[in-house]
Amino acid sequence: MHKDNTIIICRCEEVTYSTLQETAKLHQCSARELKLRTRAGMGFCGGRTCRPILDRVIEDFIPNTTADAIPLKYQPPVRAVTFGTVGGSND
Repeated sequence: MHKDNTIIICRCEEVTYSTLQETAKLHQCSARELKLRTRAGMGFCGGRTCRPILDRVIEDFIPNTTADAIPLKYQPPVRAVTFGTVGGSND
C-alpha cells in the first residue's frame, strides 16, 4: 500500500505522516510519547478531527499496539457556557 508521506494527519498542528513515522522510528516511542513529541492531536480541536487516523497510524508504527490500547484521549479546548453567563443577567 503506497502512502503519501507529505499528507497532513493533524491539521491543527500541521503534523505530517512522515513526521510521525520518523519520530516513531527515531525514538522508538509509545503512542503517548509520539503524541507529545509531535503535538499530533493536541491542537485546537483537541484530537476530535485527527484521532481516528492518528490511531491507525500509531498501530502501523508502534508494534503490539491496538486502537483500544492507545492512551490518547479527546481533550475539548473549552467548556460550554450558557448565554446567561456570557451576557450577564437582566436584573
